[in-house]
Amino acid sequence: MREELLCHLRQITAEEKALLQGHSDIQKEIYTSGQEFVVDNAKLLERGHLIEIRPHTRFAHFPKHRHNYAELVYVCCGSATHIINDTDKIILQEGDLLFLNQSATHEILPAGQDDIAVNFIILPEFFDRILSMMERENVLRSFLISTLSSHDSQITYLHFQAKGILPIQNLIENMLWNLIDKKPGTNTINQITMGLIFMNLSVFAESMAQSQTGNYEQDLIFRILKYIEAHYKSGTLTDISAEVKLPPHYISRLLKKYTGQTFKELLQQQKLQQAVYLLSQTTLSVDDIIDAVGYNNSGYFYRIFREKYRCSPKEYRMLTLPQ
Repeated sequence: MREELLCHLRQITAEEKALLQGHSDIQKEIYTSGQEFVVDNAKLLERGHLIEIRPHTRFAHFPKHRHNYAELVYVCCGSATHIINDTDKIILQEGDLLFLNQSATHEILPAGQDDIAVNFIILPEFFDRILSMMERENVLRSFLISTLSSHDSQITYLHFQAKGILPIQNLIENMLWNLIDKKPGTNTINQITMGLIFMNLSVFAESMAQSQTGNYEQDLIFRILKYIEAHYKSGTLTDISAEVKLPPHYISRLLKKYTGQTFKELLQQQKLQQAVYLLSQTTLSVDDIIDAVGYNNSGYFYRIFREKYRCSPKEYRMLTLPQ
């Protein structure tokens, strides 16, 4: 990270000055008005804004709390120790990303002066607009965003070790500059940047922490969704079962638990997402697209396409043509 950006983030805040002068606790009134410690986006976000940043408060234990928004924690340098849902202790190192949805509870152990972490405060609507702008969806990216924007997701947090992934580092830094600079008209830029971050995370999903307590099922879900994304044309539950060395019924139960869908439904979702991409971005015939996404029964394809998109493939292509 560029030194001038780090210099800005290292500045001692008014709350931190109070802590250094002898106040032992963080000032809860900065974050919430209620009895239960739920950090309120209305306290931290300007009216009309969907995203904001706030450097993590150092020098004190940040007690257990939730948020009424999604949070992304990014460690610029040093480390930050989080305890999530009372059980999972995660030591974030430089370059790590931690996404928390509204269901997660967490506390943060005291950080030193050189432990610089930034909290991105993100309203769920921010992710809805990202999905609508994405040129080409996939099941993994959709799962990432639904996890973070949903209040009742089975997965409440996601941890990525992204220090060595230069595209993600650059995108995070660009977004930090925009949010610090506060120039007007950057909201769309920030949403596109976040969309690009998710696209890169879906490519580098295997970089999610593998050894943290409680992450086994989360890691497995990512691996299965990556398989569906890469093998949607001819993938089978038997094949992924052999690859991850687990019985098909276990994989089916896991997918239903975390995504609400079966393997077959997710495979079909990816096929249809690929089909609409080809319809809107290529001149391939509908028959060629049906073959390209792995269907050999055109009648079945037309039926499920119309059920999902309320139009035929030809009508979809006409609707997406440039005016």
